[in-house]
Amino acid sequence: MKKLFSILKFAKPYWWQAVITLVMVSIGSVIDLSIPRLIQQIIDKGIAQNNNQVVVNTALIMLGITVLAALVAIIQNYFSVWVGEGFARDLREALFLKVQEYSYGNLDRMRTGQLVVRLSSDVMMLQRMVRMAIRIGTRAPILMLGSLIMIFLTNSTLALYIMPILVVIIIIAGIFVSRMGNMFLVLQQKLDKLNIVLQENIAGVRVVKAFVRDQYENERFEERNQDITDSAIRVMRTMSVLFPTVNVMVSIAIVIVMWFGGVQVIEGSLTIGEIVAFSNYLITLLSPLMIMTMLSQVVAAGIASAGRVEEVLNEEAEIVDQDDAQVFPEDMAAEVVFEDVGFHYNGHVNETVLENINLKVNPGETVAILGATGSGKSSLINLIPRFYDVAEGKVLIDGVDVRDLKQDEVLSKIGIVPQETVLFSGSVRDNIRYGRPEATDEEVIAAAKAAQAHDFIMELPDGYDTQIKARGVNLSGGQKQRVSIARALLLKPEILILDDSTSAVDVETEGKIQDALDELMVGRTSFVVAQRISTVLNADKIVVLDKGEIKAIGNHETLMVDSPIYKEIYDTQLGDGFTYEDAGLNVENER
Repeated sequence: MKKLFSILKFAKPYWWQAVITLVMVSIGSVIDLSIPRLIQQIIDKGIAQNNNQVVVNTALIMLGITVLAALVAIIQNYFSVWVGEGFARDLREALFLKVQEYSYGNLDRMRTGQLVVRLSSDVMMLQRMVRMAIRIGTRAPILMLGSLIMIFLTNSTLALYIMPILVVIIIIAGIFVSRMGNMFLVLQQKLDKLNIVLQENIAGVRVVKAFVRDQYENERFEERNQDITDSAIRVMRTMSVLFPTVNVMVSIAIVIVMWFGGVQVIEGSLTIGEIVAFSNYLITLLSPLMIMTMLSQVVAAGIASAGRVEEVLNEEAEIVDQDDAQVFPEDMAAEVVFEDVGFHYNGHVNETVLENINLKVNPGETVAILGATGSGKSSLINLIPRFYDVAEGKVLIDGVDVRDLKQDEVLSKIGIVPQETVLFSGSVRDNIRYGRPEATDEEVIAAAKAAQAHDFIMELPDGYDTQIKARGVNLSGGQKQRVSIARALLLKPEILILDDSTSAVDVETEGKIQDALDELMVGRTSFVVAQRISTVLNADKIVVLDKGEIKAIGNHETLMVDSPIYKEIYDTQLGDGFTYEDAGLNVENER
């Protein structure tokens, strides 16, 4: 509940709309409470006394307040929607902005599917709860209290007869609402688990089919689905007991009213109109109990959603600028130095990813990072733009620790082509100039040509105006990578990082891209992470990583002589040799 109240602060800017809604709900409730009294007047003073004028006048009054009730309902709905939509918009915006602040470490812990659920369905659930709480949560208590008062005003003696029944009904309803609130909360949590399975499966359906894991995923889904079904059955079983029980108690109360009320009518101490009004007020008193039962389901779901939303909002970004963070001088040299760097991912202190990294990259040098999968190549280059902070040592750019610089300042000087290509919905042109929206068409085309992307773009249906579909499914892997490279080149960065950026293109295209990049990297500090050794042959320095440590540094010629690991990689990919592992031999012994 604390988390729920914390989230409700997003409704505070709409307090006056909420007040208007509450006023309209109150007016509507008072109108509803007046109807039985008017019916009583028609019966007792009109029909019973053969007074047609009373019947007509009272009927016209009822018609008038019915029209008024409709207008009140329209105003109430309008302002409640205003509150709900404004609340949802502000909450979504706060969540979205919070996610934008996240560092890579935060995103490692929170999966994409979870964040999508929290920004969409969880916000919608909270929005629904706010709207219902303002309208039903206010209307139900007013009707209950108002009906109880009107029952005593109508006939206090008859009210005392049914009070024990009313107390029993309220106690029963309270017990059921309390139980079902917890049951609805459990049901919502299980629904969230099912949503995660659904999102993972739909997003990875191609992988599921490729590895023939349909049966496994079906069983996993069936387990979650059955779990929800069992919980829903328990909820419905409880509700199936509640409603008949309350209906029986209500029927007993009506029988008591008719019995004792009928006796009073015969004795002349109670009129027929009063007994009809009393019965209507009794029903109006009990109906909100059923409404509150349904509201408990919405509140339980809102509590569950509030917990997940609060988790996103309270997550602190791992990478934040210091108060006295510096900026680069205009004559930036782009020297990059690693000093005794050690690194591990957050929460995995005992799992060292990088250790004892010492590397100096002079301005304008091209450095290739080579190593087997899992050797720490991507982790190493992710420390330069400070996507992660080092655990030990420091990373310096022009002699300044990156932790002492503004991160946006660092990123503005670095062009990155990530290992996983990400394109956004929009035109090809917009994707290329994503980092420089003000870039001219000529600059966009020049960057595309440098990335060997111009020719295939011109063959697309609308050229540079071709719309890229979700996740770039209408482009091949190589085409997406070339667009991504063009996007980085358009920034004209002082430091260029290519994280295995040509892995999805063929050797011929890679050669063309590499020729273009060789020209563009002149005078620019560049880091090239590669699996293919052909990509790194012309680098000024080649850094060989193995199990998170630098095993060798040099150019191609020196490493062929001094580094057995490098020579083995070269022979495997470009030579006609084979690895010791292929022969089933112990590598260290053979060396």
